[in-house]
Amino acid sequence: MVRAVYGKRVVFHDGDEEIQPGISVHLIGGHTMGIQSVRVMTRNGWLVLASDASHYYWGIEDKKLFSIVYSVADMLAGYDKLQKLADGRLEMVVPGHDAEVMKRYPASTHDLKGVSVRLD
Repeated sequence: MVRAVYGKRVVFHDGDEEIQPGISVHLIGGHTMGIQSVRVMTRNGWLVLASDASHYYWGIEDKKLFSIVYSVADMLAGYDKLQKLADGRLEMVVPGHDAEVMKRYPASTHDLKGVSVRLD
């Protein structure tokens, strides 16, 4: 990755920005100062890949804080922003580390059950 940065093949985005039509990054904050989440338009609407803005479903669903927090206020506001980015549909927010994702979304193929899921 360092070589890619110095080879000018990496672009940094500060704040909210559209990367391509239907794909955008959004500053969420909370867990760290500069955490961003990715929003992608799917056939089912906006899907938000929360990354560490919500490690687990219980964070965003129950408004509970992760144990390592840079800013409590930013983390709680971030949960609201994640939901707004998904057009108010919590089922379209995918947390960064929750194994529950494998249960909530269908397998990408029969052979990949338990390995990968379709998020669209």
